[in-house]
Amino acid sequence: MLVLLSTIGIARASQPEPDQMLIERGRYLAQAGDCVACHTSTAKGAAPFAGGLKMAVPMLGSIFATNITPDPETGIGRYTVQDFARAVREGVAKDGHNLYPAMPYPSYSKVSDEDISALYAYFMHGVKPVKQANLAPEIPKLLQMRWPLKLWNLVFLDTERFKPIPENSVEWNRGAYLVQGLGHCGTCHTPRGIGLQEKALDQRGSAYLSGAELGGWFASNLTSNPITGIGTWSAQDIVDFLKTGANSHATAFGPMTEVINNSAQWMTDQDLAAMAVYLKSLAAAGTPIPQHGPVDPKVMAHGAQVYQNYCVSCHLPNGKGTAPWLSPLAGNPNVLEGNPVSLINVTLNGTEALVIDGVPAPYPMPAHRLALTDAQIADALTFTRNSWGNQAPAVTARDVKTLREQTGHDK
Repeated sequence: MLVLLSTIGIARASQPEPDQMLIERGRYLAQAGDCVACHTSTAKGAAPFAGGLKMAVPMLGSIFATNITPDPETGIGRYTVQDFARAVREGVAKDGHNLYPAMPYPSYSKVSDEDISALYAYFMHGVKPVKQANLAPEIPKLLQMRWPLKLWNLVFLDTERFKPIPENSVEWNRGAYLVQGLGHCGTCHTPRGIGLQEKALDQRGSAYLSGAELGGWFASNLTSNPITGIGTWSAQDIVDFLKTGANSHATAFGPMTEVINNSAQWMTDQDLAAMAVYLKSLAAAGTPIPQHGPVDPKVMAHGAQVYQNYCVSCHLPNGKGTAPWLSPLAGNPNVLEGNPVSLINVTLNGTEALVIDGVPAPYPMPAHRLALTDAQIADALTFTRNSWGNQAPAVTARDVKTLREQTGHDK
Protein backbone atom coordinates (compact mmCIF):
# COMPACT_ATOMS: atom_id res chain seq x y z
CA MET A 1 0.00 0.00 0.00
CA LEU A 2 2.79 2.43 0.92
CA VAL A 3 4.56 1.56 -2.32
CA LEU A 4 1.37 2.26 -4.30
CA LEU A 5 0.81 5.61 -2.59
CA SER A 6 4.43 6.55 -3.18
CA THR A 7 4.10 5.65 -6.84
CA ILE A 8 0.97 7.81 -7.22
CA GLY A 9 2.68 10.68 -5.44
CA ILE A 10 5.70 10.48 -7.72
CA ALA A 11 3.46 10.32 -10.81
CA ARG A 12 1.51 13.39 -9.76
CA ALA A 13 4.63 15.29 -8.83
CA SER A 14 6.21 14.50 -12.19
CA GLN A 15 3.28 15.92 -14.17
CA PRO A 16 4.22 19.27 -15.72
CA GLU A 17 2.46 22.30 -14.30
CA PRO A 18 -0.13 23.76 -16.66
CA ASP A 19 1.24 26.56 -18.83
CA GLN A 20 -0.30 29.65 -17.25
CA MET A 21 0.13 31.67 -20.44
CA LEU A 22 -1.74 28.97 -22.38
CA ILE A 23 -4.51 28.94 -19.77
CA GLU A 24 -4.82 32.71 -19.95
CA ARG A 25 -4.92 32.53 -23.74
CA GLY A 26 -7.70 29.97 -23.47
CA ARG A 27 -9.61 32.20 -21.08
CA TYR A 28 -9.47 35.03 -23.62
CA LEU A 29 -10.63 32.74 -26.41
CA ALA A 30 -13.50 31.41 -24.27
CA GLN A 31 -14.60 35.01 -23.74
CA ALA A 32 -14.32 35.70 -27.46
CA GLY A 33 -16.58 32.69 -28.04
CA ASP A 34 -18.96 33.79 -25.25
CA CYS A 35 -19.04 30.21 -23.96
CA VAL A 36 -20.33 31.33 -20.57
CA ALA A 37 -23.56 32.76 -22.02
CA CYS A 38 -24.90 29.41 -23.22
CA HIS A 39 -23.29 27.08 -20.70
CA THR A 40 -24.43 28.93 -17.56
CA SER A 41 -27.95 28.76 -16.17
CA THR A 42 -29.86 31.99 -15.59
CA ALA A 43 -30.81 30.74 -12.10
CA LYS A 44 -29.54 32.89 -9.25
CA GLY A 45 -26.15 31.74 -8.03
CA ALA A 46 -25.57 29.41 -10.98
CA ALA A 47 -21.98 28.29 -11.39
CA PRO A 48 -20.22 29.39 -14.59
CA PHE A 49 -20.05 26.73 -17.31
CA ALA A 50 -22.07 24.17 -15.26
CA GLY A 51 -24.86 24.08 -17.86
CA GLY A 52 -28.60 24.12 -17.37
CA LEU A 53 -29.58 27.01 -19.65
CA LYS A 54 -32.85 26.22 -21.41
CA MET A 55 -32.82 26.78 -25.17
CA ALA A 56 -35.74 26.47 -27.55
CA VAL A 57 -35.32 24.27 -30.62
CA PRO A 58 -37.60 25.28 -33.53
CA MET A 59 -40.52 22.89 -33.99
CA LEU A 60 -39.13 20.38 -31.48
CA GLY A 61 -39.17 21.72 -27.91
CA SER A 62 -36.30 22.68 -25.62
CA ILE A 63 -32.83 21.44 -24.77
CA PHE A 64 -30.46 22.36 -21.98
CA ALA A 65 -26.84 23.44 -22.25
CA THR A 66 -24.40 20.93 -20.83
CA ASN A 67 -21.86 21.08 -18.02
CA ILE A 68 -18.44 21.92 -19.49
CA THR A 69 -16.56 22.28 -16.22
CA PRO A 70 -13.73 19.74 -15.61
CA ASP A 71 -15.84 17.63 -13.24
CA PRO A 72 -15.04 14.01 -14.20
CA GLU A 73 -18.54 12.68 -13.53
CA THR A 74 -20.92 15.30 -14.93
CA GLY A 75 -18.63 17.57 -16.94
CA ILE A 76 -15.74 17.13 -19.36
CA GLY A 77 -13.06 16.19 -16.84
CA ARG A 78 -12.30 12.90 -18.61
CA TYR A 79 -12.02 14.45 -22.08
CA THR A 80 -8.67 14.28 -23.83
CA VAL A 81 -7.69 17.21 -26.02
CA GLN A 82 -8.74 15.07 -29.00
CA ASP A 83 -12.16 14.44 -27.41
CA PHE A 84 -12.49 18.15 -26.73
CA ALA A 85 -11.54 19.10 -30.29
CA ARG A 86 -14.05 16.65 -31.73
CA ALA A 87 -16.86 18.01 -29.57
CA VAL A 88 -16.05 21.65 -30.32
CA ARG A 89 -15.44 21.32 -34.03
CA GLU A 90 -17.59 18.34 -35.06
CA GLY A 91 -20.37 18.27 -32.47
CA VAL A 92 -19.59 14.75 -31.21
CA ALA A 93 -19.27 14.03 -27.48
CA LYS A 94 -16.68 11.72 -25.91
CA ASP A 95 -19.13 8.81 -25.79
CA GLY A 96 -19.92 9.26 -29.50
CA HIS A 97 -23.37 10.85 -29.33
CA ASN A 98 -24.01 13.85 -31.53
CA LEU A 99 -24.59 17.29 -30.05
CA TYR A 100 -27.48 19.41 -31.21
CA PRO A 101 -26.36 22.21 -33.58
CA ALA A 102 -27.46 24.74 -30.97
CA MET A 103 -23.80 24.26 -30.15
CA PRO A 104 -22.28 26.37 -32.94
CA TYR A 105 -19.76 23.78 -34.03
CA PRO A 106 -20.26 24.63 -37.74
CA SER A 107 -18.51 27.90 -36.86
CA TYR A 108 -16.05 26.41 -34.39
CA SER A 109 -14.91 23.93 -37.04
CA LYS A 110 -12.78 26.79 -38.34
CA VAL A 111 -10.84 27.15 -35.06
CA SER A 112 -7.12 26.38 -35.28
CA ASP A 113 -5.38 23.53 -33.44
CA GLU A 114 -3.41 26.06 -31.40
CA ASP A 115 -6.56 27.78 -30.16
CA ILE A 116 -8.25 24.45 -29.42
CA SER A 117 -5.27 23.52 -27.24
CA ALA A 118 -5.49 26.83 -25.39
CA LEU A 119 -9.23 26.42 -24.81
CA TYR A 120 -8.68 22.90 -23.54
CA ALA A 121 -6.02 24.10 -21.10
CA TYR A 122 -8.37 26.77 -19.78
CA PHE A 123 -11.37 24.50 -19.30
CA MET A 124 -9.27 21.81 -17.63
CA HIS A 125 -7.12 24.02 -15.41
CA GLY A 126 -8.71 27.46 -15.29
CA VAL A 127 -12.34 26.55 -14.60
CA LYS A 128 -13.60 25.27 -11.26
CA PRO A 129 -15.12 21.76 -11.51
CA VAL A 130 -18.81 21.66 -10.61
CA LYS A 131 -20.71 18.44 -10.03
CA GLN A 132 -24.05 19.14 -11.71
CA ALA A 133 -25.86 16.56 -13.79
CA ASN A 134 -27.02 17.52 -17.26
CA LEU A 135 -30.74 17.87 -17.86
CA ALA A 136 -32.67 15.75 -20.33
CA PRO A 137 -34.11 17.54 -23.37
CA GLU A 138 -37.78 18.46 -23.34
CA ILE A 139 -38.42 16.93 -26.74
CA PRO A 140 -40.75 14.06 -27.65
CA LYS A 141 -38.94 10.75 -27.14
CA LEU A 142 -39.16 9.79 -30.79
CA LEU A 143 -37.40 13.03 -31.77
CA GLN A 144 -34.60 12.64 -29.21
CA MET A 145 -32.75 10.18 -31.43
CA ARG A 146 -29.32 11.56 -32.29
CA TRP A 147 -28.49 9.50 -35.38
CA PRO A 148 -30.23 11.94 -37.79
CA LEU A 149 -27.65 14.52 -36.68
CA LYS A 150 -24.96 12.40 -38.30
CA LEU A 151 -26.79 12.88 -41.59
CA TRP A 152 -27.19 16.60 -40.85
CA ASN A 153 -23.43 16.87 -40.34
CA LEU A 154 -22.77 14.91 -43.51
CA VAL A 155 -24.83 17.39 -45.53
CA PHE A 156 -24.19 20.70 -43.79
CA LEU A 157 -20.95 20.54 -41.75
CA ASP A 158 -17.80 21.89 -43.40
CA THR A 159 -14.87 20.62 -41.29
CA GLU A 160 -12.23 22.67 -43.10
CA ARG A 161 -10.16 24.95 -40.84
CA PHE A 162 -10.02 28.65 -41.55
CA LYS A 163 -7.58 29.45 -44.33
CA PRO A 164 -6.24 33.00 -44.67
CA ILE A 165 -6.65 34.67 -48.05
CA PRO A 166 -3.10 35.75 -48.97
CA GLU A 167 -4.12 38.77 -51.04
CA ASN A 168 -6.03 40.25 -48.08
CA SER A 169 -4.37 41.99 -45.15
CA VAL A 170 -3.32 40.30 -41.93
CA GLU A 171 -5.91 42.43 -40.14
CA TRP A 172 -8.70 41.35 -42.54
CA ASN A 173 -7.80 37.68 -42.07
CA ARG A 174 -7.70 38.00 -38.30
CA GLY A 175 -11.12 39.66 -38.33
CA ALA A 176 -12.52 37.00 -40.66
CA TYR A 177 -11.18 34.24 -38.39
CA LEU A 178 -12.82 35.77 -35.31
CA VAL A 179 -16.16 36.61 -36.93
CA GLN A 180 -16.53 33.29 -38.75
CA GLY A 181 -15.05 31.11 -36.01
CA LEU A 182 -15.08 31.72 -32.27
CA GLY A 183 -17.28 34.79 -32.60
CA HIS A 184 -19.83 32.56 -34.44
CA CYS A 185 -21.65 35.70 -35.57
CA GLY A 186 -23.37 33.78 -38.35
CA THR A 187 -25.18 31.56 -35.84
CA CYS A 188 -27.61 34.40 -35.16
CA HIS A 189 -27.07 36.88 -37.98
CA THR A 190 -27.30 34.53 -40.98
CA PRO A 191 -30.70 33.24 -42.19
CA ARG A 192 -31.40 29.52 -41.99
CA GLY A 193 -32.34 27.09 -44.71
CA ILE A 194 -34.89 24.30 -44.78
CA GLY A 195 -32.64 22.06 -42.68
CA LEU A 196 -32.15 24.86 -40.13
CA GLN A 197 -28.59 25.21 -41.41
CA GLU A 198 -26.94 28.58 -41.89
CA LYS A 199 -27.33 29.51 -45.55
CA ALA A 200 -23.70 30.64 -45.69
CA LEU A 201 -20.67 30.27 -43.42
CA ASP A 202 -18.50 33.04 -44.84
CA GLN A 203 -18.46 35.99 -47.25
CA ARG A 204 -18.62 33.71 -50.29
CA GLY A 205 -22.35 33.27 -49.66
CA SER A 206 -24.59 36.28 -50.31
CA ALA A 207 -26.79 35.48 -47.30
CA TYR A 208 -23.90 35.62 -44.83
CA LEU A 209 -24.63 37.97 -41.90
CA SER A 210 -27.58 39.49 -43.78
CA GLY A 211 -29.84 39.30 -40.71
CA ALA A 212 -32.19 36.63 -39.39
CA GLU A 213 -35.10 36.09 -37.04
CA LEU A 214 -34.27 33.87 -34.10
CA GLY A 215 -36.03 33.30 -30.79
CA GLY A 216 -38.34 36.30 -30.99
CA TRP A 217 -35.62 38.73 -32.10
CA PHE A 218 -34.20 39.82 -35.43
CA ALA A 219 -30.41 39.60 -35.40
CA SER A 220 -29.29 42.65 -37.35
CA ASN A 221 -27.91 42.80 -40.85
CA LEU A 222 -24.12 43.14 -40.50
CA THR A 223 -23.36 43.75 -44.17
CA SER A 224 -22.75 47.10 -45.87
CA ASN A 225 -26.46 47.61 -46.60
CA PRO A 226 -26.83 51.40 -46.00
CA ILE A 227 -30.41 51.18 -44.73
CA THR A 228 -30.83 48.04 -42.63
CA GLY A 229 -27.16 47.15 -42.26
CA ILE A 230 -24.01 48.92 -41.12
CA GLY A 231 -23.15 50.54 -44.43
CA THR A 232 -23.14 54.04 -42.95
CA TRP A 233 -21.03 53.01 -39.94
CA SER A 234 -17.31 53.67 -39.87
CA ALA A 235 -14.87 51.01 -38.66
CA GLN A 236 -14.56 52.99 -35.43
CA ASP A 237 -18.37 52.95 -35.04
CA ILE A 238 -18.22 49.15 -35.13
CA VAL A 239 -15.40 49.04 -32.58
CA ASP A 240 -17.30 51.42 -30.29
CA PHE A 241 -20.44 49.28 -30.54
CA LEU A 242 -18.59 46.07 -29.72
CA LYS A 243 -16.66 47.72 -26.89
CA THR A 244 -19.55 49.57 -25.24
CA GLY A 245 -22.77 48.27 -26.79
CA ALA A 246 -23.62 51.68 -28.26
CA ASN A 247 -22.60 54.28 -30.81
CA SER A 248 -24.23 57.22 -32.57
CA HIS A 249 -26.34 54.88 -34.74
CA ALA A 250 -27.76 52.24 -32.39
CA THR A 251 -27.65 50.57 -28.98
CA ALA A 252 -27.44 46.85 -28.26
CA PHE A 253 -30.53 45.12 -26.89
CA GLY A 254 -31.93 41.63 -26.51
CA PRO A 255 -29.42 38.77 -26.87
CA MET A 256 -26.76 41.17 -28.15
CA THR A 257 -26.60 42.67 -24.66
CA GLU A 258 -25.19 39.37 -23.37
CA VAL A 259 -22.62 39.34 -26.16
CA ILE A 260 -21.39 42.79 -25.16
CA ASN A 261 -21.50 42.09 -21.43
CA ASN A 262 -19.78 38.70 -21.51
CA SER A 263 -17.62 38.79 -24.59
CA ALA A 264 -16.99 41.67 -26.99
CA GLN A 265 -16.07 44.36 -24.47
CA TRP A 266 -13.26 42.17 -23.12
CA MET A 267 -11.58 41.63 -26.47
CA THR A 268 -8.46 43.57 -27.36
CA ASP A 269 -8.73 46.76 -29.37
CA GLN A 270 -6.65 45.09 -32.07
CA ASP A 271 -9.06 42.19 -32.42
CA LEU A 272 -12.10 44.46 -32.45
CA ALA A 273 -10.47 46.63 -35.11
CA ALA A 274 -9.75 43.53 -37.19
CA MET A 275 -13.39 42.41 -36.90
CA ALA A 276 -14.47 45.88 -38.03
CA VAL A 277 -12.19 45.71 -41.08
CA TYR A 278 -13.68 42.37 -42.06
CA LEU A 279 -17.30 43.44 -41.52
CA LYS A 280 -16.77 46.63 -43.52
CA SER A 281 -15.59 44.49 -46.44
CA LEU A 282 -18.87 42.56 -46.73
CA ALA A 283 -20.99 43.47 -49.75
CA ALA A 284 -24.43 44.90 -49.08
CA ALA A 285 -27.06 42.18 -48.70
CA GLY A 286 -30.37 41.58 -46.99
CA THR A 287 -34.03 41.14 -47.79
CA PRO A 288 -35.44 44.23 -49.54
CA ILE A 289 -37.90 46.20 -47.42
CA PRO A 290 -41.43 45.29 -48.55
CA GLN A 291 -43.18 47.87 -50.67
CA HIS A 292 -45.79 49.77 -48.71
CA GLY A 293 -48.11 52.67 -49.36
CA PRO A 294 -48.78 55.72 -47.20
CA VAL A 295 -49.49 54.96 -43.55
CA ASP A 296 -53.01 55.69 -42.31
CA PRO A 297 -52.97 59.26 -40.90
CA LYS A 298 -55.09 58.10 -37.94
CA VAL A 299 -52.50 55.47 -37.07
CA MET A 300 -49.71 58.05 -37.30
CA ALA A 301 -51.65 60.50 -35.11
CA HIS A 302 -52.39 57.86 -32.48
CA GLY A 303 -48.79 56.60 -32.63
CA ALA A 304 -47.47 60.14 -32.17
CA GLN A 305 -49.61 60.53 -29.06
CA VAL A 306 -48.33 57.25 -27.55
CA TYR A 307 -44.76 58.24 -28.45
CA GLN A 308 -45.24 61.61 -26.76
CA ASN A 309 -46.51 59.97 -23.58
CA TYR A 310 -44.08 57.08 -23.27
CA CYS A 311 -41.03 57.54 -25.51
CA VAL A 312 -40.18 61.19 -26.02
CA SER A 313 -38.39 61.75 -22.72
CA CYS A 314 -35.63 59.33 -23.76
CA HIS A 315 -35.68 59.35 -27.55
CA LEU A 316 -36.55 63.07 -27.92
CA PRO A 317 -39.10 64.74 -30.25
CA ASN A 318 -36.71 64.47 -33.21
CA GLY A 319 -36.00 60.76 -32.61
CA LYS A 320 -32.28 61.39 -32.25
CA GLY A 321 -32.01 60.25 -28.63
CA THR A 322 -28.85 61.08 -26.71
CA ALA A 323 -26.16 58.70 -27.86
CA PRO A 324 -24.60 56.62 -26.51
CA TRP A 325 -26.90 56.29 -23.50
CA LEU A 326 -30.28 56.70 -25.17
CA SER A 327 -30.60 55.11 -28.57
CA PRO A 328 -31.39 57.20 -31.65
CA LEU A 329 -34.43 56.03 -33.61
CA ALA A 330 -33.99 58.23 -36.67
CA GLY A 331 -31.96 56.25 -39.21
CA ASN A 332 -31.47 53.34 -36.80
CA PRO A 333 -31.09 50.17 -38.93
CA ASN A 334 -33.09 48.14 -36.39
CA VAL A 335 -36.00 50.56 -36.80
CA LEU A 336 -35.77 50.42 -40.60
CA GLU A 337 -35.58 46.61 -40.84
CA GLY A 338 -38.54 45.13 -42.70
CA ASN A 339 -39.07 42.52 -39.97
CA PRO A 340 -40.23 44.45 -36.85
CA VAL A 341 -39.98 41.56 -34.36
CA SER A 342 -37.06 43.06 -32.39
CA LEU A 343 -38.81 46.41 -32.02
CA ILE A 344 -41.95 44.69 -30.76
CA ASN A 345 -40.00 42.47 -28.37
CA VAL A 346 -37.93 45.24 -26.83
CA THR A 347 -41.01 47.45 -26.44
CA LEU A 348 -43.00 44.67 -24.80
CA ASN A 349 -40.29 43.20 -22.63
CA GLY A 350 -37.53 45.77 -22.33
CA THR A 351 -33.92 44.66 -22.19
CA GLU A 352 -31.22 43.90 -19.66
CA ALA A 353 -28.76 46.65 -18.85
CA LEU A 354 -25.44 46.85 -20.61
CA VAL A 355 -22.70 46.43 -18.02
CA ILE A 356 -19.42 47.96 -19.16
CA ASP A 357 -16.38 47.52 -16.92
CA GLY A 358 -18.74 46.47 -14.15
CA VAL A 359 -20.89 49.61 -14.37
CA PRO A 360 -24.53 49.15 -15.53
CA ALA A 361 -25.78 51.56 -18.18
CA PRO A 362 -28.15 54.08 -16.55
CA TYR A 363 -31.15 53.87 -18.89
CA PRO A 364 -32.02 50.35 -20.07
CA MET A 365 -35.19 50.07 -22.13
CA PRO A 366 -38.11 49.35 -19.75
CA ALA A 367 -40.86 46.82 -20.47
CA HIS A 368 -44.21 48.27 -21.60
CA ARG A 369 -46.27 45.10 -21.94
CA LEU A 370 -48.39 45.88 -18.88
CA ALA A 371 -48.74 49.59 -19.64
CA LEU A 372 -49.65 49.54 -23.33
CA THR A 373 -52.14 47.62 -25.44
CA ASP A 374 -51.25 45.80 -28.63
CA ALA A 375 -52.74 48.62 -30.71
CA GLN A 376 -50.84 51.30 -28.79
CA ILE A 377 -47.52 49.53 -29.28
CA ALA A 378 -48.26 48.84 -32.95
CA ASP A 379 -49.17 52.44 -33.69
CA ALA A 380 -46.23 53.87 -31.74
CA LEU A 381 -43.82 51.64 -33.66
CA THR A 382 -45.49 52.48 -36.97
CA PHE A 383 -45.08 56.17 -36.14
CA THR A 384 -41.42 55.60 -35.25
CA ARG A 385 -40.78 53.67 -38.46
CA ASN A 386 -42.26 56.48 -40.59
CA SER A 387 -40.97 59.67 -38.94
CA TRP A 388 -37.77 61.76 -39.14
CA GLY A 389 -36.96 60.37 -42.60
CA ASN A 390 -37.60 56.73 -41.65
CA GLN A 391 -39.65 54.62 -44.04
CA ALA A 392 -40.69 51.08 -43.13
CA PRO A 393 -43.89 49.00 -43.19
CA ALA A 394 -46.54 49.49 -40.53
CA VAL A 395 -46.68 47.24 -37.47
CA THR A 396 -50.07 45.68 -36.74
CA ALA A 397 -51.76 44.90 -33.45
CA ARG A 398 -51.82 41.26 -34.57
CA ASP A 399 -48.00 41.32 -34.85
CA VAL A 400 -47.76 42.57 -31.28
CA LYS A 401 -50.37 40.13 -29.97
CA THR A 402 -48.51 37.18 -31.49
CA LEU A 403 -45.20 38.07 -29.84
CA ARG A 404 -46.89 38.98 -26.56
CA GLU A 405 -48.32 35.45 -26.41
CA GLN A 406 -45.01 33.86 -27.41
CA THR A 407 -42.97 35.65 -24.79
CA GLY A 408 -45.71 35.41 -22.16
CA HIS A 409 -43.97 37.31 -19.35
CA ASP A 410 -47.23 38.63 -17.92
CA LYS A 411 -48.78 35.19 -17.44
